[in-house]
Amino acid sequence: MRTSASRTGSGPGRMGRIGSGAAAAVAMTLLLTACGGGAGGEDAAADVDFAAEPTGELRGWGFENTDDVGQARLDHAAGELGDVTIELDQTAFDAQKFTTLAVSGDMPDVVQIDRQFVPTYAAQGLLMPLDACFTAHEVDAAERWYPHVLADVTWEDQVWAVPQFYQPPVILTNARVMEEAGVDAGALDLSDPDAFIAAAEAMTVMDGSSVSRVGFDPQGVSKAAQWMLAFGGGVVDESGAPTLDRPENLEAVEFLQQLYEAQGGFSEVSGVIDSIDIFGDGNGYANDLVGAAVFDQWYLNVLTPYADDVEIGAVPMTTTDGSPFTATGGSAFVIPAGAQNPSAACAWALDLTSGDAWIAAADARAATTEEEEDRNGINTGLFTGSPESDQEIRAEYASAEGYPGFEEAIGVYYDVAAEGASLGASPAGQQIRGELENAMTSALVGERSPEEALAQAQQAAMSAYDQVSEQ
Repeated sequence: MRTSASRTGSGPGRMGRIGSGAAAAVAMTLLLTACGGGAGGEDAAADVDFAAEPTGELRGWGFENTDDVGQARLDHAAGELGDVTIELDQTAFDAQKFTTLAVSGDMPDVVQIDRQFVPTYAAQGLLMPLDACFTAHEVDAAERWYPHVLADVTWEDQVWAVPQFYQPPVILTNARVMEEAGVDAGALDLSDPDAFIAAAEAMTVMDGSSVSRVGFDPQGVSKAAQWMLAFGGGVVDESGAPTLDRPENLEAVEFLQQLYEAQGGFSEVSGVIDSIDIFGDGNGYANDLVGAAVFDQWYLNVLTPYADDVEIGAVPMTTTDGSPFTATGGSAFVIPAGAQNPSAACAWALDLTSGDAWIAAADARAATTEEEEDRNGINTGLFTGSPESDQEIRAEYASAEGYPGFEEAIGVYYDVAAEGASLGASPAGQQIRGELENAMTSALVGERSPEEALAQAQQAAMSAYDQVSEQ
């Protein structure tokens, strides 16, 4: 394989950063209004011989700023696909550009996107289902990936993407703050919500009416769907229809509302959190600006240069019965319905996510850990989306010798990965997420009651879902 653009993107432990935001909202509106639903992707896949020997030119898009992990996997795939010439677009995925390419008919062969986009594009007939791709390459999807990771890219009983990465969120604790406040990390357990709130309040420091230290940052807006799952709710049902106003979801919002109020209020807490330089010297753990917070696994890598300045630990989030719990998130490779070389795209995506590819990536990360002094010899492992690869990498590579807090956190992230849940797949997933975030902000700042905010969000989300379903 010859790659004309060798630099492909990755953030912390990822091959690429996924673009969204306002452009995504605009693009999705265009998609809903300009593209009718249909079986375009299924029809295109039916004509593909996925078992054919990969040859020719392959165009990929959605890659940006390669790191050691991404480059190692690309090099591995290069060795497996010697007769394929790959042209990589180094820019990050953009939903509006994707829609434009779909309309123009100039789609690349494989695109790296956030998994939350997959059901939306699948429902619009813009992606090929990949079950035949897996069968042709003798890949058992249920064995290769965690079931909740696979659920992210499953729509109407078909799999529409090749998943990669899985960053389980857990509660990352600050041992210094907890000790000072007389709080045990075991109190951060939803089976006793009153004790949870009391622990957060005890760790909070007020300077008059202002918050100078946040006891617990739940990321109540961005992680709202996960909190709802923890309370037994969820944002969509099995058909993908929104369920934002479920009683369990209301219970979750009311808990978060009380949690913020115990720490000085949502606006005050958000102001402190927004002012923290989480990626630099001003991070909340080195400067004791936070007692505990919900963070995805990648944040451990951010803290490794500060290993001598922080005293971290970790506990899993729990459900209301106290069971360990987390939620999925990550990216995936999709093959657009208009792909010109789908058989090569299938082989390439599977090679990039194979066990051998992940071991090559783990070798590269181990070398980087040894070479870069600011990592302090800490290797937090890789979270691939594949349980077999995760456990092999954990056993052979993950290490934080001399830093027991990091060792504890690494173990918690790995242990909880199997306890994950999918946030749910819906053709209106982006709209539902947007309405949920708006509702959470409205409720937490006190503009509307939780009941009113969720009811309004449900109405708007259902309207978007109905619009998609009718096409």
